[in-house]
Amino acid sequence: MPVIELKIPNLGESITNVTFSKWLKPDGAQVAMDEPLCEIETEKANQELSADKAGKLSWVAKEGDDLEVGALFGRIDTDAVADSANGGGAATAAPPAPGSDYAAGHPSPAAAKILEEGGVQPADVAGTGKDGRITKSDAQKAVENKAQPAAPAAPPAPESTAAPATPPASAHTPYSRAEHRERLTRMRRTIAKRLVSAKNNTAMLTTFNEVDMSGVMALREKYQEGFVKKYGIKLGFMSIFAKACARVLLEMPDVNAFIDGEEVLYHDYADISVAISTPNGLVVPPIRNVESLGFHEIEFKLKELAGKARDGKLSLDEMSGGTFTITNGGIFGSLLSTPIINEPQSAILGMHAIKDRPVAVNGEVQIRPMMYLALSYDHRIVDGSTSVTFLVKVKELIEDPVRLLLDL
Repeated sequence: MPVIELKIPNLGESITNVTFSKWLKPDGAQVAMDEPLCEIETEKANQELSADKAGKLSWVAKEGDDLEVGALFGRIDTDAVADSANGGGAATAAPPAPGSDYAAGHPSPAAAKILEEGGVQPADVAGTGKDGRITKSDAQKAVENKAQPAAPAAPPAPESTAAPATPPASAHTPYSRAEHRERLTRMRRTIAKRLVSAKNNTAMLTTFNEVDMSGVMALREKYQEGFVKKYGIKLGFMSIFAKACARVLLEMPDVNAFIDGEEVLYHDYADISVAISTPNGLVVPPIRNVESLGFHEIEFKLKELAGKARDGKLSLDEMSGGTFTITNGGIFGSLLSTPIINEPQSAILGMHAIKDRPVAVNGEVQIRPMMYLALSYDHRIVDGSTSVTFLVKVKELIEDPVRLLLDL
């Protein structure tokens, strides 16, 4: 058939609806096979859909529409390719008008966030990526250029002999009362539902402790140069905490288990989800089999996942799973918080900012780099004593990291 229908593909068993985020090609455009046409937003990540055939594109879906899997979102007239090649009267899309959404390409999620924060419109940026796509580098340069001081103004015209204008009776500055509404993204809606579900469907409690980071900081200072020289990546705090948690999770399987109806599903491995902040919200892709990975392998995987998350390129498989979660509010300056469980998991560890505080050490007051830890857990499966013991064991490994390295 000359006209083919474009439908929302099956993206996984758990995904039944998507939000049609944005067209990447204008209505009526000539498109090549496999060329990106649009961007859709699922519960877990953004994804581009490409052309099945070459031809003339016709829009059906509108940006912002919620569509079911299998729903029609566009059509491609494949005859338009042949007609155009033979000089036939096939209609071709007019070039986009300056200032339109398509005149300057389409920003990546990371670029869109930079432009939004810098007060720059995408239409004012020339994209250097594929098909004019605005890259992160393009966005950064545009914001930097905007921050440059403007050229000096021309000298003022000679003063007029006319009488000065009478100042207004009231010269106060008017206050803005403007409001506007924006629809929640699908990811944000999903996050909201899951957080409310965790609060309503689990018996969630939080236990706290504090950890002296002196040992870890001394370890990193002593061996960081050699670590980077050998592996090409820095040793961070997250890989050390992930290894410590993986060790204790295998010792205390209840914290690493799920409630499934009237059964408990235990895991003989530790897939640790790591919270990553993105322009569209928080995502928690898992690092699989942390108990079997080296510190450098964890660091490389974390770097890979963080990069994909911020660019909106995480696959559904990379977003799925996880038996335990670690979130680090300390990178934003949080001193203490109560993290919410990532269902169906039974526990989540919250890391926080490292602050120098006076503490008692062998009967003396010393200033030490201290971090508060928080473990939120589902009391239906994890007892209070189990949660406290888990956090104490993690604390002991962090405060004496040689035990972690020697598997003691």
